[in-house]
Amino acid sequence: MGDSSSFVDGIKGFWEERLSFLENYTRFTKRDTPLPSWSSSDVEEFIASDPLHGPTLKTAREAATFGVTGAALGAVSTAAFAWKYSRSPHGTALSFLGGGVFGWTFGQEVANHTLQLYKLDTMAAQVTFMEWWERKSQ
Repeated sequence: MGDSSSFVDGIKGFWEERLSFLENYTRFTKRDTPLPSWSSSDVEEFIASDPLHGPTLKTAREAATFGVTGAALGAVSTAAFAWKYSRSPHGTALSFLGGGVFGWTFGQEVANHTLQLYKLDTMAAQVTFMEWWERKSQ
């Protein structure tokens, strides 16, 4: 019995270490009262006011459009292919979902290389924006 407990603790420790970056957001997600919604103009105001993290956040927002475009193209093209060759509604729906996920992933990879996101600390920019929004909204 002791071995299975240590095995589970080892797996838990392994994943806690790999997902520790999620702790950066817990102070924003596990609040008593949620932060109010922000608009695009609020984000643009932050981008203009923060010379360090503003451009990084702007680039991360641009990368999201690559993901959305990839998801739309992937979903529609795989669903159309599935419908053309199978005429199966449930297969087409699953192809639509799968194509959307794969398209989003591919779009994010294209954005990562095109916009050179690997050189930027986008998480720090997002956390800084959340801190800024928290101060501004109170």
